[in-house]
Amino acid sequence: MSIQPSAGIAPIVEEGRNCWRIARADRVAVVVDAADYFHYVRELCEDAQNLLLFIGWDFDSRISLEPGDRSRRALVAGFFLRLARRNPHRRIAILKWRFGALKQFLIPTSAWTLARWAATRAIEFKFDGAHPAGCSHHQKIVVADDCLAVCGGIDLASGRWDTPDHADDDPKRLLPNGKPHAPWHDITMLMDGDAAAVLGELARDRWAVAGGKPLPAVRKIEPQWPADVPVQFENADLAIARTRAPYGEVGEVREIETLYLDMIAAAQSFIYIENQYLTSAKIAAAIATRMGEDNPPDIVGVMPRSAEGWLEQKAMDAARVQLARAIGKVDKGDRFRIYVPVTTGGADIYVHAKLMIVDDRILRIGSANLNNRSLGLDSECDMVLDCALPANRGAEAAIAELRTRLLAEHLGVARHVVAETFARSGSLVDTVEALRGKGKTLELLDLEKPGPLDKLIAENELLDPEHAEGFLEPFQRRGLRKRWREGRARIVKRLARRRATNR
Repeated sequence: MSIQPSAGIAPIVEEGRNCWRIARADRVAVVVDAADYFHYVRELCEDAQNLLLFIGWDFDSRISLEPGDRSRRALVAGFFLRLARRNPHRRIAILKWRFGALKQFLIPTSAWTLARWAATRAIEFKFDGAHPAGCSHHQKIVVADDCLAVCGGIDLASGRWDTPDHADDDPKRLLPNGKPHAPWHDITMLMDGDAAAVLGELARDRWAVAGGKPLPAVRKIEPQWPADVPVQFENADLAIARTRAPYGEVGEVREIETLYLDMIAAAQSFIYIENQYLTSAKIAAAIATRMGEDNPPDIVGVMPRSAEGWLEQKAMDAARVQLARAIGKVDKGDRFRIYVPVTTGGADIYVHAKLMIVDDRILRIGSANLNNRSLGLDSECDMVLDCALPANRGAEAAIAELRTRLLAEHLGVARHVVAETFARSGSLVDTVEALRGKGKTLELLDLEKPGPLDKLIAENELLDPEHAEGFLEPFQRRGLRKRWREGRARIVKRLARRRATNR
């Protein structure tokens, strides 16, 4: 398979249709796994002059940003207090989804931390419940002085820390209570420039919607890019796509859904996906439509073996199996695969990343999963680098390096081995199949047929409706089959429009 140069292809991203804004970043780095992320966030916090904004699904003051150091000085609780003491004029605003707020007060150390923070003028902590019932605030954004920002899939929460080695029995991979947690894979994006300022605008807006007091204007300063963060992209235009459910005076936004479908329609050779879920029938139908073509793209998904929690397993795992089986019925060339990463010792690595790479031409990293919640219910934010934008021409090589790095991490082989195997085969599926082996590797997901209860929950989208009113929607107006039909129709229209544009 050959990839058409980006210079001959129209950009996917379009403000007002599948993204909110397109803004320039002077520097961009992709941060893989939370060990580096926690370390870099610590550096951003220490260098910030005016304002630190944390917008997250979860936030745990008990974790350590440097897990090798279990002293109080390394814990987020004490670290933020020291930041406030060193510079009382530097505001620290923290927004966390309201669900689970009670748990914070039932944990003595967390309750004591919140009380100390509340008594500190420079720190403001707020719980976000500004969404319809059943929805959540799911964005993961950090902004420093409106000039440096991080956006992706990683929360400053317990159970997230890990390195790309995902070593068995890593002594640093601990919960706040000192017990070990499972290996965890995640991704986020660090950027500066106008893109960081726009994310600051988005974060301030979410803060205001959640009822936060107005935040001070930021004095313009030169961004202090962390010296140990390698830059992958320079002078890149990044698109920002959102999901937001309607709430009060806040209107609905479904840019993320539109962009996912556009990216699937645009693929020529392959789509590489890392995601926590695949339960959106619209997304699955779009994939199936491509798989039914005479010369379909390879589509490789790296996902967890099962979702966290009993309810999520019933809803998400069963839906994924049914949708993957439906895709398989039209995938005559067997070019669609879902793999599960495992450690050297055979333990599952939980995939929490939300990444999509199309033909090494489009890179997408954010908070949105491939489920209905992320497409219409929860507040989400994704960053997209489209090489068809003039500023991004030539970035394909860096995207290819990232894809190679991720596959090498999962397959437990050297990067040059992945690159050479892909260069010979020209196929993402064939590359993975050639390099899968024993030890740290990728295992094919077992599509075991779900039981009656799992099937009922999944088929009727009981825990994963498409919109905020979906929890109360009659069964005859919801379900995987209905969304599947809608998805097939929409992707056919997108394919026709895309082909007409690129004639």
